Amino acid sequence: MRVGGGDVPRLGDLVVTDLQGRVAGSDGEAFVDTLDDSKRLLALVMSSRPYTRGMCEGVEHVVRSMRPGGKRWVVVPPGLAFGDGGADFGEEHVQIPPGASGCHGSQTAATGGFGAEV
Repeated sequence: MRVGGGDVPRLGDLVVTDLQGRVAGSDGEAFVDTLDDSKRLLALVMSSRPYTRGMCEGVEHVVRSMRPGGKRWVVVPPGLAFGDGGADFGEEHVQIPPGASGCHGSQTAATGGFGAEV
């Protein structure tokens, strides 16, 4: 874990982050993983919906309190992860079972006002 520096993101800010997500308690593959140098960072606008690429409400809640350069590893409960419906990331061939918790590692690269250079 690392705190980072600068301001935490605000509603509507663009956040660029690395993210790795796995189903808690499993040894399975990651359903999202941008930590590999060959993969693109994930960019999201705070409080925008719908989520894409493995993001969920719990991860946004964590990122909302992170500063640029910060690192966290969290377990997201089912109600803030993918809920009773689970999720199917068909292109990655990864399914998240209903009611599963998600383990996520996140590292913010930059935050800025929407449309700002980051």
